[in-house]
Amino acid sequence: MPRRQRKKERTRELIRDTALELFAALGFRETTISAIADRADVAIRTVTLHFPAKEDLLFADDPFSYESLSAWLAAKPAGTPTLDALRDWMATTMRELDATGASAEVWRRRALRSQLIVADEDLRGRARAAYYRYEQVVAAGVGADLGLPADALAPRLTGITVITGLRELYETAEAQPTGRGDDPEQLLALVDRVLDYARAGLARLTD
Repeated sequence: MPRRQRKKERTRELIRDTALELFAALGFRETTISAIADRADVAIRTVTLHFPAKEDLLFADDPFSYESLSAWLAAKPAGTPTLDALRDWMATTMRELDATGASAEVWRRRALRSQLIVADEDLRGRARAAYYRYEQVVAAGVGADLGLPADALAPRLTGITVITGLRELYETAEAQPTGRGDDPEQLLALVDRVLDYARAGLARLTD
């Protein structure tokens, strides 16, 4: 990455991390863009160039992006069940983060983001809307596995179950720091529990 781009990325990360610290200390609604700019020692315009809306500071830069999941499922080997491919995507992304030394910080940010979202009704609504696309792509894959349309009951419920379960992981007791929720392998074990739950439901729906 060219030096100018690296500097831009560092500035973006600084703004995002500063915002999360202020959100945690002051509350999301109480934290202003001006306060974030002051704490990060950048201009207000620099903040808004990177993050046009304050909510973007919470929802941007997720390594588990919809685009990444969609591309992974589209490229999965023929005959691979969608839920198995989703598990591979989660595991690969987690291990890549761990290999770069970024995993602990990513889990910390995701846990903090989850707490902030739970505490704010508007943010909960935005989070649900953001995850709808994930539910759809999983439902489409499961439907294709079963020879059913994506909006049939079994694929639709499976997509909702999987994505809701993965979204809620960070609020569970098992994922808290005392439960070693910052350990990628521990988190992957929780992912497996979510997927096992979804597979069991899918099996009942398709018996």
